[in-house]
Amino acid sequence: MKKLFGGIEAGGTKFVCGIGSGPDDIRKRVRIETTSPDETIAEVIGFFNQNKSSHPITSLGIGSFGPLDLDPNSETYGFITSTPKIGWQNINLLGEISSALKIPVKIDTDVAAAGITEFKWGATKNCNNFIYLTVGTGIGGSIIINGNSLRGLIHPEMGHVYVPRIEGDDFVGACEYHRNCLEGMASGTALNKRWGERAEHLSEDHPAWELEAGYLAIGLVDFILTVSPERIVIGGGVMNNNGLIKLIRNRVKHYLNGYLQSPFLESDINDYIVLPKLQNNSGILGAIAMAMKL
Repeated sequence: MKKLFGGIEAGGTKFVCGIGSGPDDIRKRVRIETTSPDETIAEVIGFFNQNKSSHPITSLGIGSFGPLDLDPNSETYGFITSTPKIGWQNINLLGEISSALKIPVKIDTDVAAAGITEFKWGATKNCNNFIYLTVGTGIGGSIIINGNSLRGLIHPEMGHVYVPRIEGDDFVGACEYHRNCLEGMASGTALNKRWGERAEHLSEDHPAWELEAGYLAIGLVDFILTVSPERIVIGGGVMNNNGLIKLIRNRVKHYLNGYLQSPFLESDINDYIVLPKLQNNSGILGAIAMAMKL
């Protein structure tokens, strides 16, 4: 019988739980609204227990919003820590789920899970290292090296790198911690606060997109110069604007100004800065991919 694995995409709005073994084999799937920790975690545990007989899983992966404590030697390993999500600060997400289900469980950030999905099944199958950036309500990023997410003191918070304001822009920034960080200037929240409209309601020729591309390109150039990734994948709801990826590529070339010599940063940049292949299922599949390694 084929082995099955569990995955949880734990978000501030919803938890998506699934059981399967890959992109073409998702046997069970459920969406659970994110309410209180007690209520939400109980529903998650209930889903896997209800399917234990018909779809038993050998291990489980969790890709969660954060910040998270990912140090296995820490007393709060697997906790959601200083999140702005009300009521979810200092919640032992890993511990509560693993103790209830009594199977091996691995946790990482939601954006790391999405990156792992692209490494295993998507847009970066031939890359040893790359960056995955998601641009949605907030901005998050992961650095994937040989199929594993980079961790250090905590985990990368690439959406909160400081970016200089583009000339003539007096927007104060939407991040309550840093104001003019990448998330503060270019997230979906920032677009809404700046223009008074959600990103999906802005026309494709709206002046917002040139500014958006400029800030995202500044962030990408910082990552290119420090991490030197073999590819960059950008996902998230803001990237649904069809012309944005082209604007970003052009601005990246402009800001690099010929300093780095590689065809991927010039003539082949369309193959270097790319959209994800597994958009809707990236979180759940990344969590399943993590579970496969346990």
